[in-house]
Amino acid sequence: MDGKRQHSIRTQTVPVTDSDVNVSGYIFDIKKYAIHDGPGIRTTVFLKGCPLQCRWCHNPESWKTSPEPGFRRSRCVRCGRCETVCQSQAITFPDGYPVTDARKCVLCGRCVTECLAEAREIIGRQVTVAEVMAEIRKDVIFYDESGGGATFSGGEPLMQPDFLLALLNRCRAEGIHTAVDTTCHAQGRLMQRVAAAADLLLCDIKHMDSTTHERYTGVPNNLILANIRALAEIDKQMIVRIPVVPGFNDDDTNIADTARFVQSLQAVRRIDILPYNRGGLEKSVRLTSQADLMEAKAPDDEKMAHIARTLRGYGFDVKIGG
Repeated sequence: MDGKRQHSIRTQTVPVTDSDVNVSGYIFDIKKYAIHDGPGIRTTVFLKGCPLQCRWCHNPESWKTSPEPGFRRSRCVRCGRCETVCQSQAITFPDGYPVTDARKCVLCGRCVTECLAEAREIIGRQVTVAEVMAEIRKDVIFYDESGGGATFSGGEPLMQPDFLLALLNRCRAEGIHTAVDTTCHAQGRLMQRVAAAADLLLCDIKHMDSTTHERYTGVPNNLILANIRALAEIDKQMIVRIPVVPGFNDDDTNIADTARFVQSLQAVRRIDILPYNRGGLEKSVRLTSQADLMEAKAPDDEKMAHIARTLRGYGFDVKIGG
C-alpha cells in the first residue's frame, strides 16, 4: 500500500444504511496502534464469542458471547465489601477469598465499583456500531500514512454476524480498510457475506489432521478447510496464519501438509506463523469459569526460522509474528 486510503481496491458495493450505527454487539477490548493484525497501523476490535476452545488460546475471555465477571485474586485484600454489596448473594468466602457463583451473578457491577483494590471487573461490554466507529475514526491519520485500517478479531467475530457486517459496511462507507481475523468455522453462506464486505481475511489453519484438531480445539477442521478453499476460489484477498504450538502442530509432517494444502489454493501466497505465548494462562485465572488451557513452552527462534524456511520452500511469502 502507498499510504493512500483503500477505495481503489474495492470492487464490490455493500449497501450502507443509517440503521447500521444503531446495531449493537459485545466486545472485550479495542487495541490501538496494532501492527500484527493486517497491513499498516490498525485499530483491532475484539468481539466476544467463539465456537472453538483452543487449549492454547491467548484470549479465553472471548469464549463466552456475553459479558462475565472477572476477579484478580492477587489484588484482593479480603475486605468483604463485595459480599456485602452483592444483592443477588452470588459472592461467598469459603476459603478466605471471594468466590462468585456465575449462575446467580446479574452483572450489576456493584462489587466492581466497591472494590477498593480494583480486583474485580466485568469482562466485555455492549456497544453500538456508532461507539466503535468513534474509536476507529480517531486514528484515521495513521491508517492513511501506513496503509492500515480496522481489524475485527475475537474470539470469532462471525459469532456476531449482524454487528460485524454493520461495522464492515460503515468502515467501507468511510473508506477505511478492513480485515477480519477468523477461525473460518462458520456457515458457508455467512462466510461469503463477510468476505464480500471485508477487504482482507486473516484465516487460521491450526492443524491438518481433523481428529487432532478436534482434540485440541473442540471442533473438527472440515468446515474450516472447506471455507478457506471456497474463499480462494473467489480469489478473496487472504493471509493464512498458523499459530505455532509446540507439541500440537509444530512437527515437520503437519507443517508440510499445511503447506501443500495452501499451495493447492493458488490464490494464497502469504503465510504468517505466530509463536505460542502463555498470555492466555494468566488471563484464564481471572475468569469465573476457568478455561482448561495447556501449558506449552514457546518455540525458540531456531524452531520458528526452521518452519519459515520449510514454508518458503513451497513458494510462500512467510512472516514471523503476523
